[in-house]
Amino acid sequence: MARLGYARVSLADQNTDLQLRELEAAGCDRIYMDHGVSGTRIRRPELDRMLDRLGRGDEVVVWKLDRLGRNTRHLLELLDDFKFRGIKFRSLRDGIATDSESEIGGAIAQAMVTIISAFAQLERDQLSERTRAGMAAAAAAGRREGRREVTADHEKVQRAHELKERGLKPVDIGKIIGASRATVYRYLGMEL
Repeated sequence: MARLGYARVSLADQNTDLQLRELEAAGCDRIYMDHGVSGTRIRRPELDRMLDRLGRGDEVVVWKLDRLGRNTRHLLELLDDFKFRGIKFRSLRDGIATDSESEIGGAIAQAMVTIISAFAQLERDQLSERTRAGMAAAAAAGRREGRREVTADHEKVQRAHELKERGLKPVDIGKIIGASRATVYRYLGMEL
């Protein structure tokens, strides 16, 4: 059974020394660290590596909760996955541990996870309400859902044709107008 630490800083020039010192003091056998990786990114190489390595009875230790999850929902998904797989979790600065035998675990930790869960559900519900309200307002104003259709009148289509007439290749046109090669070919296929 291993105790694995996870540290993360968002910017390349940020320092992880404080996190590393506290994770080492907590007795972590190995520390995985994502350096210069935003917490909003879905894929974080070292976090993914640690999650793949975890087994029943292992413990994940972080300096603070926000180092682990992208948002409340992601954090909760991770904690649920840990519980399902029999993996313990501890956040040093937040005073949360899911191991009931830990000095900071037990009923209070479970209550904190429940509160986090409630806020995650609230966050999902509010997002859903705002989306539905926005769609209803757009429909009432006569706007349709989805991406707007690009026609031959579009500025980028016009520019693509101009550049083609000058003898530029589609790959170069794409770089200039900020579009993929496939999009450039689609634009050039439109009659002006």
